[in-house]
Order: sequence, then structure tokens, then C-alpha cells
Amino acid sequence: MDLGLAGAKAVVQGGTQGMGRSAAECFAADGANVAVLARTQADIDATVARLLELGAPDAVGLRADITSYEEVRAAFAQIGERWGGELNILVNATGPGAGGPFEQLTDDDWQAMIDLGAMGMIRCVRAALPLLRAAGWARIVNVSAHSTKRQSPGLVAYTAAKAMVTSVTKNLSQSLAPDEILVNTVSPGSFATENFKGWARSVGIDPDDLYACMRGIEEHFGHPAYLPRAGDPDEIGPVIAFVASRRNSYMTGADINVDGGSDFT
Repeated sequence: MDLGLAGAKAVVQGGTQGMGRSAAECFAADGANVAVLARTQADIDATVARLLELGAPDAVGLRADITSYEEVRAAFAQIGERWGGELNILVNATGPGAGGPFEQLTDDDWQAMIDLGAMGMIRCVRAALPLLRAAGWARIVNVSAHSTKRQSPGLVAYTAAKAMVTSVTKNLSQSLAPDEILVNTVSPGSFATENFKGWARSVGIDPDDLYACMRGIEEHFGHPAYLPRAGDPDEIGPVIAFVASRRNSYMTGADINVDGGSDFT
């Protein structure tokens, strides 16, 4: 499906791994210019090379710590200079990590989760808004999580940060509607990202066996899905790409679940 992204300008925060990279690759394959924001230069270099290989007319990677507004602001200033002061798409894909049970979390743990998992998104939106408003069309997609609807004691801080992402996104969809900037969340279920694979190895699960991963998720977190396996990050990139594209012309304020099926009970 042609998403109408030829020549579009897209930024993917957290675009060098997992779901963010999957989305970035979809944008590139559809002919968009793509910038990725991340902290690890080796990952940035490898991702940019892949985006160019897939067909992005322009691809750039910028090192930025999203817990620092000055670094975020500087990154978007560079993007604005490179792309004529316009931006069509912003995807915020960085996750805050899993955390732990409530009793084990300190004030610093909570602050770190919220700072990375929610405030990072807020900083990027704030810095990107002038560029988005200057474009002829614009979309914001924030990656939340299905755990905001299915609680787990081991994910309490993670869930709180992602719930903040969902709430702020809903509010932005209303406040930015007069500018016709569409703002949505995509909420993944259990996907075998690199962070998840690290957890799987720590509990003796083969991280490449998606069926074994889902059995582990049910056992440890109580979050089964209708489908008997975990998701691959490449399965969510196309969803993010559609929601961020011109083909999505009337959906805003939505929270799209991509979770293998669940009643959220």
C-alpha cells in the first residue's frame, strides 16, 4: 500500500531499535526522509545506512539524550535547518524499562521512569511543534503500552509513565486539532524487543522462540493474548507508519492496540 509518504519528513525518537526502527524502515521504504534520535552512535550509523538502502532520499541520525531539553531542542534545530523548517511526522518510541514491584522502587526510580518514558516524549513534541505547524500536513504518534489497561505489580512505574503518555496524547489531539495535526497513540502488547529479550534470557526463556516468550509472559506477568505467541517488532512498524501517514486523514485522539488479542480484564 502506498502510504503517500514520498518526500515526507519524519523523525523517529528511539528509532534505532525495536518498534521505532521498524517504523523508521517503513517510512524509508515508502520514500520518506527519516531522522532518528538515539544515544548510541554505532546504532545510529547502522540504522542510517539501512534507511538509505531501503530508499530514503535523505536519512540522518542525531545523538540526543531525551532527558535533556537542551539536547532535544538542539537536535530539532538541526533537523529544521536540514529540511527547510518543516516536519510532517514525529514518532516517539522510547520506552522507560520495566522497573520492579512498588516496594522496591525509590523516588529516583520513579523519577527516572517518568523522565525517560513520558517527559522525553513531551520534550520532543515541544521542540518539534514549530516544524510540524509549518508543514502542509503533520502527524504525531506516541508509543504507549497495553499494560495501561492490564495492570501488573512488576510494571507499576512503567505503566504509570505510559499512562501519562496516553493521557497527554489524548489532550494534544484536542489542542492541536485546529492546526489539523493528528495525534494518536499505538499501544503494543508483548513484543520481543531487545529489552524484552534480555529479560527472557534472565529467566531461562529462548528469546527467539515467540511461543515460549508468550508462555513466559503469561506465567510471570499474567498477560496472555489470544494469539499463542509474542509479537515481532517488525509487525508493529507498519501500524505506526499507517497512523503517521497521509492515508490516516481523520483518526486523532485514538489509542490503537496491537497486542495479539486481549479483553483487558
